[in-house]
Amino acid sequence: MRNERGFALVIILLVTALLVALTAEFVNEVYVDTSARQGFVDGQQASLLADSGMTGGITLLQLGLGKQSYTSLADLDTLGKMLQIADEKGTIRVAVEEESGKLNINRIVSNDGTDNTTFRPIADRLFKKLGLPPELLDAVADWIDAKDEPRPNGAETPYYQGLKPPYAAKNGYLETFEELRLVKGFDAKALELLRPYITVYPDDKGALEANIGTPVNINTAPKLLIACLDEQMTDELAGRIAEYRATTPLKSSAELQNNVPGMGTLAPILVHNGVIRAGEQKGKVFRILSQATVNETARVIEAVVRIGGQPPFLYWREY
Repeated sequence: MRNERGFALVIILLVTALLVALTAEFVNEVYVDTSARQGFVDGQQASLLADSGMTGGITLLQLGLGKQSYTSLADLDTLGKMLQIADEKGTIRVAVEEESGKLNINRIVSNDGTDNTTFRPIADRLFKKLGLPPELLDAVADWIDAKDEPRPNGAETPYYQGLKPPYAAKNGYLETFEELRLVKGFDAKALELLRPYITVYPDDKGALEANIGTPVNINTAPKLLIACLDEQMTDELAGRIAEYRATTPLKSSAELQNNVPGMGTLAPILVHNGVIRAGEQKGKVFRILSQATVNETARVIEAVVRIGGQPPFLYWREY
């Protein structure tokens, strides 16, 4: 009898352990399934919020800056702050930067395939200041031009065909900044260094093909890039421009010429060479980064938009 009771106790303990294990597994499956479902819902809501932030950014650019004769870093910073929204449902953070305040790397080559005598030297100086070999620009020029003969430090299709996987040189303008990763010598570190200073987007559709210049907005250009705009430009002069525009955004090259010490003769040269505009100191192309978070799930939409032009969206990525 005592043995039977002992055996029954063992059976009860085994059944109990089995039930506990099954219950734990069931609870875990329910939790995982519920969490996954909730994560999916949060992701969808975050995506919608990020899209709303993008719409808000474009609308504010159209309404807020459309009537001004200039854009400034302060304007873009204010616009971003207006779209910092948080409540119990989630948060939205929007950042805006002007692509027209960067150097268009597509301009280092002229339509006939020769190096552009204005913009190639600017790119050379920029690469040197960033600690990047200026020789990389030979590879960019070969990627863009239609010629099959590589420059001394460049590369054409035979080089790229030897890679895994193989591909051909584009022989056309860069369409996105990230496309530089396909060009010989460019790695993730190089792109990270260049991102604040380089663009591939002209203000107007067809400007590159028509050989129309893509001037830099002196109001929104980084100080380091300003120091590269001409061989006569010094770090000190670039600092004066940055200091002046911080409180008084430039509305024309005449203001740059007359109000910033040392720019009396240099400002007209920059205008003549097509490096900056004579009149309105503003661009049309902006990069907008809209990030939304719901609970712990985040979604980001990054887009490049042309305000008042067609097509309005030049780049779109969601992650």
